[in-house]
Amino acid sequence: MLRQWQQECVALALKKFTEGNSHFFCQATPGAGKTVFAASVALELLKKDMIDLVLCFSPSLTIAESIKRTFSRILNCSFYGGLGSIGQSITYQSIPYLKDDFWKTLQNHRVLVVFDEIHHCAGSDIGVANVWGEQILAKVQHLAIYTLAMSGTPWRSDMLPIVMSEYKGSNGQLFVDYQYTLAKAIEDRVCRSPKIVLVDNESLSVTSENKTESFSSILQMLKETKTSYQSVIQNDEAMEYLLGLGCQKLADIRLESPQAGGLVVASSVQHAISIKRILLERYAQTVTVVTYRHDEPLAEIERYRQGNTQWIVSVGMISEGTDIPRLQVCCHISSVKTELYFRQVLGRILRVNEGINQQAWLFTFAEESLITFSERIEQDIPESCMFQKMTNTEILHTKSQRIGLDEIIEVENLGVDGSTNLVWNNKVDGSSYDYPNVIIDELLLGTFKQRVISAFLKI
Repeated sequence: MLRQWQQECVALALKKFTEGNSHFFCQATPGAGKTVFAASVALELLKKDMIDLVLCFSPSLTIAESIKRTFSRILNCSFYGGLGSIGQSITYQSIPYLKDDFWKTLQNHRVLVVFDEIHHCAGSDIGVANVWGEQILAKVQHLAIYTLAMSGTPWRSDMLPIVMSEYKGSNGQLFVDYQYTLAKAIEDRVCRSPKIVLVDNESLSVTSENKTESFSSILQMLKETKTSYQSVIQNDEAMEYLLGLGCQKLADIRLESPQAGGLVVASSVQHAISIKRILLERYAQTVTVVTYRHDEPLAEIERYRQGNTQWIVSVGMISEGTDIPRLQVCCHISSVKTELYFRQVLGRILRVNEGINQQAWLFTFAEESLITFSERIEQDIPESCMFQKMTNTEILHTKSQRIGLDEIIEVENLGVDGSTNLVWNNKVDGSSYDYPNVIIDELLLGTFKQRVISAFLKI
């Protein structure tokens, strides 16, 4: 049974396609059920004999596997490519490796192409496109009879336009065919209403080069010293305090919903290992870790999804599009601090399930940008994230300065064969690229405090 918004959006997409239009853009909040919507559109087009095959692109193998399961279930047939399959789900990064036979198949059949999390693909034309956007514009766009684009966070940190998208007005407002906001999703009980806890400290002291300075907040310390945010999220005392809050909240929720789980988003592989140690030794929690360095991470995510383990610690593998409805608590301890990433992480704990308790809590530190993102969480597309029209020179400069960031962020698998060659925000040794290293002799923390932001109270 489709949700009301899914029924409306399917009907609108079919109407647009039958009227001779070839492209449809759906913006629905993370956790709303975009994959089910897309599969339902494909099913109706197949029933009407308007398409022969369906091809889905997404930014990671984790999401691609989830799409395969959903499409196989709704279309009631194989969706793994090959003989007898109605379609296939693959990653954007696999496009350059697809052979000529693949493209001939697109030419010889009526194909619906679904672009999940389309914001990863940028470019108004090939000359000003990122790697993935260029591949879509050059190889995919003109071979599909219909294209369906979806995103929960339709903007980019580098200000480049999203590929195959339309912007209107002087302020660069993105035009979408259908929008399903977080406020509406909460009202419809499709998503949980989030509570965000900003953890701060009232008496920090930093000793560097035999000089000691005191500060009344994390924000003040970061503004007035060369201390990096990395030094906060890797401080044992700070990690223990924030993780302790998360453990207590998860314990409270599990009194009513025993299957509830928690997600910790770490900044590096070594950081994830340290977090696991704290959860095991300090708080006696059950925990699993998934990173690009661990064996069979997709299988481990599936075991966690179906199991009862309390925590899963991830480095970029459960940040976007991953469906684990039992997640209700998140500790955001990542060094990536973009609004797109923050909202995608928050979306992992918003999907409503069958449990009695439907609370959603995110814990993070009171860093300046994270405070701002938390305070405007009720804005589905913040004005600061609208596409700003630039000259080609400005776009190329921006592109060169931010090469690969949005192609890599939250994407753990770059190999078409499933190998894990590179992960955002991590060097080979597991350390972070986020900030230059700053030598600090000692960072001492005093009394902790926290501020709770409760969103959508009027709903």
